[in-house]
Amino acid sequence: MAKKITSPLKAGRYDTSAVGFNGVIKVTTTLSENRIEGIEITEQSETPGIGAPLTPEGYEGETPVKAIPQRIVKQQSLNVAPTAGAAITSKAIIKAVSKAIEQAGGNVDDWKQNEYFSAADEEDTYDVIVVGGGGAGLVAAISAAQQGASVLIVEKNGAIGGNLLISGGIYNCPDKELQSKVKLNDAKRRQIDDELKIPPVNDKHRKIQQTVAQQWAIHQQNKDDTLFDTPEWYALQTFDGGDFIGNLDLIEIMCKNSEAAYRWLVSLGTEFRDNITQGPGSLWQRTHSSPHILGTGFIASYARQLVREERIRLVTNTSVTELLFDDKGSVSGVVTKNNENTEKTYHSNKGVILATGGFSASKEMVKKYNTSQKWAGIDLSKAKSSNRFSGSQGDGIKLGTSAGAGLTQMEQIQLLFLSNIKTGAINMYPPRCVNGIDQLIFVNKEGKRFVREDGRRDEVCLSVLSQTDAVFYCIESGDGNAPDIENGKTADGFPLKTAENLGFIFIADTLEELADKIGINAETLIKTVEQYNRSVETNNDDLGRTLFSVKLTKGPWIATPRTAGIHHTMGGIVIDGKARAIDKNGKPIPHLYAAGEVTGGIHGGNRLGGNAVVDTVVFGKIAGEAAADAL
Repeated sequence: MAKKITSPLKAGRYDTSAVGFNGVIKVTTTLSENRIEGIEITEQSETPGIGAPLTPEGYEGETPVKAIPQRIVKQQSLNVAPTAGAAITSKAIIKAVSKAIEQAGGNVDDWKQNEYFSAADEEDTYDVIVVGGGGAGLVAAISAAQQGASVLIVEKNGAIGGNLLISGGIYNCPDKELQSKVKLNDAKRRQIDDELKIPPVNDKHRKIQQTVAQQWAIHQQNKDDTLFDTPEWYALQTFDGGDFIGNLDLIEIMCKNSEAAYRWLVSLGTEFRDNITQGPGSLWQRTHSSPHILGTGFIASYARQLVREERIRLVTNTSVTELLFDDKGSVSGVVTKNNENTEKTYHSNKGVILATGGFSASKEMVKKYNTSQKWAGIDLSKAKSSNRFSGSQGDGIKLGTSAGAGLTQMEQIQLLFLSNIKTGAINMYPPRCVNGIDQLIFVNKEGKRFVREDGRRDEVCLSVLSQTDAVFYCIESGDGNAPDIENGKTADGFPLKTAENLGFIFIADTLEELADKIGINAETLIKTVEQYNRSVETNNDDLGRTLFSVKLTKGPWIATPRTAGIHHTMGGIVIDGKARAIDKNGKPIPHLYAAGEVTGGIHGGNRLGGNAVVDTVVFGKIAGEAAADAL
């Protein structure tokens, strides 16, 4: 039936705009008397892989900048399904087109008549089904396909990427070649010695301490002044930094396989900078950084692999609502529902892998499980989250428990001190902070440093929450290695002027001018910077900082206001070393696997910065390979 038009349109091209997630989206809409002939997005700054295409080829599924215009034109309707996980961008484009119809003299209600298109029910069978198209899920799918398995990825959002897209995009592993270029200072030597003096909590802890002590002794005997590192030292720091409650068996698997997994990433075409840094909260200079915006470099390389690998099929805008079981009690498939409420059933021959992420954006689950003493007296359900709302609702944990999976350490919730004060997201990033913490300082609203910037994430966050308004400023200068500043961009690719105009950062030529812009006493701020510069000279800091790079001496000066937001949930489904989901009796659930933030027990009470991506790659690979090999 033809659309009923009560107000014919005045044909022409109409330029309109609406505010999206990151800024203004400009749209040109071409109209005839009774049709929407074309829609072109002429300017936008939406997040790659979420609001806008991750790659020019658009391998990742659908994003609203590309999909919404096509859908409106095809359906000749504004009543189109928004892209899951990018509703703000979707609605902004629809709003801009609505404005064009109004300018053309049309009745917007005429263009809301059509209902969403729906696909027919179908059933399909694959060797492996992966629930979740984020970091762990994509690695699992690629690994399973490399073993010869046919794979289906079911992704809740409109495109792949999950929280890895908006992460810092950093990866930890020992790297002898790059670490040989880093000198081992006295502060780092003391850090090793102090950690080896910690009383062991169990025999396995004692054994790994002894191994590291032997390795450290050899390093000193050889009079090696380059940075010390081994997989065992990495594992020891991960266990100790996680409050000694992580599963050391899983920690050792992650740390000992981290370098091989890094080489695997490189084989897929994932790019890294040619230097080693210490990411925020990572505690050691073993951090590999991507030259691309946040986590987009990882996801882009995975997306290209999906195209190369014919065995993988991707379904987006679709949630898994139920796990299926065969008559022997093995997981045998999933029931799904897409955002048009169409149900589909998919069967698996070998296994289902849960890789849906954590629950940091679920206020209900956060409130339920926030029982640790670490955040006592703090209602975390009211805290902002740095993660994507739609993908951090604990979906996989709920699916796992429906199958009888056990949960562990659900009370262990991590905050990160780099959430912006408006939305909680980690965007409009300080230019230097994403690749390391060595070239900036943190000051409170009184203009004073209040915590060691290279410390544990939980310790920094607790200090942040005790400051005035729970807000602090990352202060950086024009000294040192600052490619992002030289390019005039934030670490996540936004023009510095855009970030400044939106109120995310403050820029000044002098420290006095910066102090005035952020409302801090200039004399106090100058004294703070001078005192820090003396710490750089002596390699000794009153707050205990061990990582020093350059003095802060010259402009441009940048201040980025930040706060602490929920960033990672360390608790989740119990798994073993083969990434098999374990039931409440300690037995593997046949053909059910899990990887990434949906699992628990690896990071303990505090995840080290840069370990989340390692977790997704190491255990994603293990899950994919194990499922592909299952009988």
